[in-house]
Amino acid sequence: MTRTINIGIIGAGRIGRVHGENLAFRIPGARILAVSDIAFEFAEKLAADLAIPGAFRDHRPIMEDRRIEAVLVCSNTDTHVQMIEEAAAAGKHIFCEKPIALGLAQIDHALKAVDEAGVKLQIGFNRRFDPSFRRVRNLVASGEIGIPHLLRITSRDPQPPPIPYLRASGGIFLDMTVHDFDMARYQMGEVETVCAAGAVLVDREIGEAGDIDTAVVLLRFSSGALGVIDNSRRAVYGYDQRLEVFGSAGVAMAGNQTPDTVVHSNAGGVHSARPLHFFMTRYTESYVAEIREFIQCIVNDQTPPVTGKDGRMSVVMGYAALKSFKENRTVRLSEIAAI
Repeated sequence: MTRTINIGIIGAGRIGRVHGENLAFRIPGARILAVSDIAFEFAEKLAADLAIPGAFRDHRPIMEDRRIEAVLVCSNTDTHVQMIEEAAAAGKHIFCEKPIALGLAQIDHALKAVDEAGVKLQIGFNRRFDPSFRRVRNLVASGEIGIPHLLRITSRDPQPPPIPYLRASGGIFLDMTVHDFDMARYQMGEVETVCAAGAVLVDREIGEAGDIDTAVVLLRFSSGALGVIDNSRRAVYGYDQRLEVFGSAGVAMAGNQTPDTVVHSNAGGVHSARPLHFFMTRYTESYVAEIREFIQCIVNDQTPPVTGKDGRMSVVMGYAALKSFKENRTVRLSEIAAI
């Protein structure tokens, strides 16, 4: 990189700390000048730990600081649109965690502000930057497996999130499967129809909160290819993240990551390590890579690899899946209006 990009971080919770530590210790060419959080003690702690000059309760000093070229929006989902629009008005490039918002009309308003300001916006779908998933995508895009016919994504969490989170998250299709919807488009291109089925098989309290904890989604891509996503809120053996693309000339697969690759065989059976248990450890490298590429896009004046359109489409697919589940039918994405 030829110059240093000054960064402000809005939101100093778990993901804000992850990005802050990566910027401070693993990404040359970036410098954090300020961090804010409405829970000021989090901003103050992160600033002290990472030697960040400015810590604030209010995000506005970050927006007003002309030295800051880009902001990372790591605050609560219901603040994302406000932060995007204020950053765009201030002429700052934006990295925003997913989702942009739960309402498509809100998303459209934010994307219009970004376009009018001429700033860059990258959405935090970090799984695109996982080395294994990226390798599969490159094999598909290069034609190594021929014409893609089938996509299969397995995504199962080690345990459900707290019930209060579920009540505000939009439900499984918008807070969990949304990652898989983005991955499906990343691997195979645009989707035309969605057909979703779901059940409450893990925890009855999830059902009482108005959500489901187990789901299967069938996708039909514009190419005619098919995709299947299966989700569960609880896999007792760890964080289960697998991907397969099958084509006319072969198949590309990415399996789970484990703490080690040792296989121990004895009279009792064949034993190996369970998958990594937490998304922070499973996707450590992808969090670094996505911010590194965001910085490179600013330096080199390039379009971010995960755009606002990508962020919007994943939410459209989430609402299509929800509509399909509720109405027990296949739903075309074109049916989803700005809500």
